[in-house]
Amino acid sequence: MHDIRAIRENPAAFDAALSRRGLSGLSSQVLALDEARRAKILAAETAQAAQNAASRDVGAAKARGDDAEFERLRALVAETKAEMAQLNEAAKADDAALRDLLMSLPNLPAADVPDGEDEAGNVEIRRGGTPRAFDFTPLEHYQLPAVQSGMDFETAAKLSGSRFVVLSGAVARLQRALAQFMLDTHITDHGLTETWTPVLVKPEMMLGTGQLPKFGEDSYETTNGWWLVPTAEVTLTNIVHGETVAEASLPRRYVAHTQCFRSEAGSAGRDTAGMLRQHQFEKVEMVSITKPEESAAEHDRMTRCAEAILEKLGLPYRTVVLCTGDIGFGAIKTHDLEVWLPGQATYREISSVSNCGAFQARRMNARLKPADGGKPDFVHTLNGSGLAVGRCLIAVLENGQQADGSVDLPEALHPWLGGKTRITAEGGLA
Repeated sequence: MHDIRAIRENPAAFDAALSRRGLSGLSSQVLALDEARRAKILAAETAQAAQNAASRDVGAAKARGDDAEFERLRALVAETKAEMAQLNEAAKADDAALRDLLMSLPNLPAADVPDGEDEAGNVEIRRGGTPRAFDFTPLEHYQLPAVQSGMDFETAAKLSGSRFVVLSGAVARLQRALAQFMLDTHITDHGLTETWTPVLVKPEMMLGTGQLPKFGEDSYETTNGWWLVPTAEVTLTNIVHGETVAEASLPRRYVAHTQCFRSEAGSAGRDTAGMLRQHQFEKVEMVSITKPEESAAEHDRMTRCAEAILEKLGLPYRTVVLCTGDIGFGAIKTHDLEVWLPGQATYREISSVSNCGAFQARRMNARLKPADGGKPDFVHTLNGSGLAVGRCLIAVLENGQQADGSVDLPEALHPWLGGKTRITAEGGLA
């Protein structure tokens, strides 16, 4: 959410930043609501002062036996009281409208985010690894003989509908191994704190991280008002919801492996084959809570944490900085990691690492208490996949496929697979 004081002080800068995201002239709408709200508050305060003065005079008029003045003042008190109540209600309505408007506006992009209308404007900043040269035509993950018995979309459709999958045998064990490997790497090598959180949350938690109210259709709400998390970003970030944390406790760096749920509203017809776009999937999520002056460096650090997973697995990837037309709602800057999928002969997103600045913290009212006793300030929040487990499974299968239908598995995973090194063409670990 945005700071209304900053908009009042420099509406031109606010409009200029939002114009980079294709939105124009919104400061006038925001300030008109703000001015109307403040005018009603001032009028209510003026009416309150008048009521208080009249109330004092009522007693004096009665004491001196001035019945006419007594009645006039008593009527004035009642009239002013009604006017004040009406003004307070109107101010409350304006306040809610202003809050709703501010909640619906995206974050302002950082100055170094490239301008662009869509993903075509994203800028590659580096690559890791080299795509393998195949001496046969590589298949997509769901076509591989090694996974035919362990990746069942028909049974999943019977159980739940489209965009679900049942994994079994070697493929299920490989997915579990990937999640364990990611967690252990982030904990041991990167110093993140392993965390286990619920997947059902209150609506105010979704509001805090920006999934509500604007993107409610992308998630699942239960009949009793809970929401299924689209990512552990929601729970990990909201750990500091409503808190004022000591500066000395920052940065806080969390990692969690959870099931995630997305309705994929508006994505009909996209990536319907295989496991690329599912309603239920697994992610290992990283979240950092930092001091404002440290969030830019923390963003780069988190990006390297995600890249390290791909490097350890020997998966070719590229890292891009998203342009203003592709950046997420709550981010000031985002790095996407895209892994090479030989079955599609293209790079596909496997992680999105975002610095949200103070945007989520304002929504959550999460602050830090300076060590020197100064005025509390909003923390900065960052989140990123480390990685999307299902997409990493796809990448491992496709990049390790062999001409005989088997799959060679990355050496880094062997300890998590009991020393097994491959999935045979028949679907067994060997």
